[in-house]
Amino acid sequence: MAARRKPRLGVFKFASCDGCQLSLLDCEDELLGLVEHIEVAYFPEASRNMQPGPYDISLVEGSVTTKHDAERIRRIRANSSVLVTIGACATAGGIQALKNYADKDAYVSQVYANPAYISTLETSTPISSHVEVDYELHGCPIDKHQLLEVVLAFVQGRRPSVPNESVCMDCKRRGYVCVMVSRGDACLGPVTHAGCGALCPSFSRACFGCFGERESANSKSLYGFLHEKQDRTPEELARQARTFVPESASFKAEAERWSDSDDR
Repeated sequence: MAARRKPRLGVFKFASCDGCQLSLLDCEDELLGLVEHIEVAYFPEASRNMQPGPYDISLVEGSVTTKHDAERIRRIRANSSVLVTIGACATAGGIQALKNYADKDAYVSQVYANPAYISTLETSTPISSHVEVDYELHGCPIDKHQLLEVVLAFVQGRRPSVPNESVCMDCKRRGYVCVMVSRGDACLGPVTHAGCGALCPSFSRACFGCFGERESANSKSLYGFLHEKQDRTPEELARQARTFVPESASFKAEAERWSDSDDR
């Protein structure tokens, strides 16, 4: 009897810091077990043995910032049975999407000695703005245990078990004192997807929202509370909404709402 073919995995990078790919390598002992079930066919971060597609599962890190990026992601999508975006950049633009609200040419001229050599799009956008995405895994960087769950779920033909919980749930389970209630900090934990283990609150800091919005997040209500009860200015609220995930739907809506607010 012929051996069953292992599903082929491809890992691709766009505009990003590599942190989410490193989360896969950080699986260490778990990674050894994973490769028993899948064939890592393309992963430049980890191997020089890069095999052509098609791929059963493709993990994509990073946002689209150049014309070449936009063309390449379409080729990857055509070569992938399942495409999973990993991390804040791939799912919501990342911090580089802050250029969407600035003068791109002005920044390029200040950063690069020869701006004429720089070819970039006016915006930095998530992968889903260009191709169909089968699953989005949030985080900056992603949680390695959630990543393993997502990969194994698709290998096994089932739905990934990544609970749609807020950071507040992690805080409660760990017994952390709520920084919003106790100190009046502008914490985005109630609308942010869990997965970081409530890292910032564990150091008595407010959540910055780097894991992106949780499904059905009521960001409008939270930002209204921060404005009315904590006297946060529209400028502060707009800036807070444009951090790690500026292209995340509800955060983007709040950034635009407070940027256009007459209540200044």
